Amino acid sequence: MKLLIKKAKIFFLAYYAYMLEYRAEIFLWALSNSLPIILMGVWIQASQGGDFGLSATDFARYFFCVFIVRQFTAIWVIWDFEQEIIEGKLSLRLLQPIDPVWHHVAGHLAEKMTRLPLIALFCGLFFILYPDAIWFPQPINILLVILAIALAFTLRFAIQYTFAMLAFWTERASAIQQFWFLFYIFLSGTIAPLEVFPQIVRQFVEWTPFPYMMHFPAALLMGLPVDFGKSILIMIVWTIAFIAVNRWLWRLGLKQYSGMGA
Repeated sequence: MKLLIKKAKIFFLAYYAYMLEYRAEIFLWALSNSLPIILMGVWIQASQGGDFGLSATDFARYFFCVFIVRQFTAIWVIWDFEQEIIEGKLSLRLLQPIDPVWHHVAGHLAEKMTRLPLIALFCGLFFILYPDAIWFPQPINILLVILAIALAFTLRFAIQYTFAMLAFWTERASAIQQFWFLFYIFLSGTIAPLEVFPQIVRQFVEWTPFPYMMHFPAALLMGLPVDFGKSILIMIVWTIAFIAVNRWLWRLGLKQYSGMGA
């Protein structure tokens, strides 16, 4: 166990140092996730002329929470893995006595840590611009939100890494991710909170993995009513399902990869 912790620490520190070299680029990545801020203005304006069950302040808080959750759950593993396959870099990773996935996990976690100062800056700017939207989550809610975000990150990583396995058979596995993203952005609560969805649509969406990668942790953070136990259970089931498919595709993909002369 000590050896495992030591390896994990070395991995994380190495990738953290690497990510610090690109902190200016990471700042731009953080800004690229500003879609919720744009939608915030749209929904605040719409709420003044319609009845959506949420006030203008609620919309401001919700989309700010979505912005925060996106900062911690952004995943790009499919593009890195696709490049490793195309350029043959995976061969070097396979020579190491560790599953290549841990390189990607360490890189993602290190990148999230470099965003913390930026997130603090964005929080300050938001509360200056929207002082009426200031709220203080309950301490227990903060702990639950951390758990929800961690599970959302794990679920989204498992999904995208599973799609990345298709890079063993096609050079454009990322195209599948882009197609999936169309459903994700509409059904996850990124474009609109699930509270404004028709009831029958919401009941269907709640059994898919989409809302638990964005709406659930965002709603939990701002204090909207959520079924925490059911949501966590659904997230765990979907995560296990995608990990199982991932390991199956990984074994088949390695045979395909070695068959190509790697």
